[in-house]
Amino acid sequence: MELRPYQVEALDNIKTGSILNGVTGSGKSITALAYFFTRVCRGSYKPYSEPKKPVDLYIITTAKKRDSGEWLEDCAYFRIGESIGPIKLTIDSWNNISHYRDIENKFFIFDEQRVCGSGKWACSFLMIAKKNNWIILSATPGDQWLDYVSVFIANGFYKNRTDFYRQHVVFDRFAKYPKVDRYINTSKLEFYRDRILVKMDYDRKTVREYKVVHVIFDKDLYCKVTKDRWNPFDNCPIENVSQFCYLQRKVVNSNSSRLRKLKQIYLEHPRIILFYNFTYELEMLRKWAKQNHIRIKEWNGQIHDPLPRGKSWIYLVQYMAGSEGWNCTTTDTIVFYSLPYSYKQFEQASGRIDRMNTKYKILLYFILQSKSAIDSAIRKCLDEKKIFNEKAYLKNIEKRPKNSKVKIFPRNDIFDL
Repeated sequence: MELRPYQVEALDNIKTGSILNGVTGSGKSITALAYFFTRVCRGSYKPYSEPKKPVDLYIITTAKKRDSGEWLEDCAYFRIGESIGPIKLTIDSWNNISHYRDIENKFFIFDEQRVCGSGKWACSFLMIAKKNNWIILSATPGDQWLDYVSVFIANGFYKNRTDFYRQHVVFDRFAKYPKVDRYINTSKLEFYRDRILVKMDYDRKTVREYKVVHVIFDKDLYCKVTKDRWNPFDNCPIENVSQFCYLQRKVVNSNSSRLRKLKQIYLEHPRIILFYNFTYELEMLRKWAKQNHIRIKEWNGQIHDPLPRGKSWIYLVQYMAGSEGWNCTTTDTIVFYSLPYSYKQFEQASGRIDRMNTKYKILLYFILQSKSAIDSAIRKCLDEKKIFNEKAYLKNIEKRPKNSKVKIFPRNDIFDL
């Protein structure tokens, strides 16, 4: 195993509390293990020598990556693991992070940034960080400053969340729930972020080609949702903004034109990873695949199929369950059946096929998109690397004059099948 120059440079800059920041497929796992083995345990891997100060290693990752054995393969380069060396290795998923709150004086690698918010994962992370050395690996550390709060606290920059809020957050006085209006003193936040981020400047050998595939939608049904605020599926009034956006998307995403376009893509690219959001999309895709005798496998909250093998297949992956923490080098094609709200999630999903060891130079990403306002607004947010905000979207379309047309931002990457 040979580290590349940008990995060696990153290795020299990592310290406990760092976020190792590199694009998906840049080799963050190997770099993190090299840091742990050489800097923490005082060992050598080229040539190999036993670590002088072995420390037990805990890796917290996604369930899919834990079960796939990818981390075990990487650890084998350094003879890390009970059966092959002096370092005890534990690999587990974020779902079980609370099991390790009482561990002390060990080393933790947190694979992917999952400590946003103030839930169980973030609380467990803070307890572990107080008593152990640790680093985080992430291609997309955060969409907003609040995503960094737990990491900033763990590094000792702030006492707690209240301290962070007092120094940097102005809340919206008119919102019914705590909502950030703006951040203040952001130069200090940028200083702290730059202090912990260790960037891996990876020179890609792959080229990503994003192609927008136009699909149609039922405008009358869409208008019923938008103007009448009526749920045409359950035949009742729409109750809130989340339901409003959900129903707009359901009208748009349920149109059979998406399946027709998907079939055309499949005929030219018979190995596809397809990302979707909603259960109704999965049900449509299952039925369509059965009718067309197309082999599918699934990864979602209930089903955890391994990657398919063979000459033709479609792997149906739900964003929340499977946009990160696994790799595929047997296809060059991803289809976004619908888009997520978060740029971070979109980028993570895109990276599943963009790996250092892929045999493909050109990677294809097909975005199924209508000219509806909801599709266009979500895409615009992703283009700007932001999170789609439902309330801001509703406020915007309510301001639009009645006779105005939905503005579709110009594209030079439209791909009509």
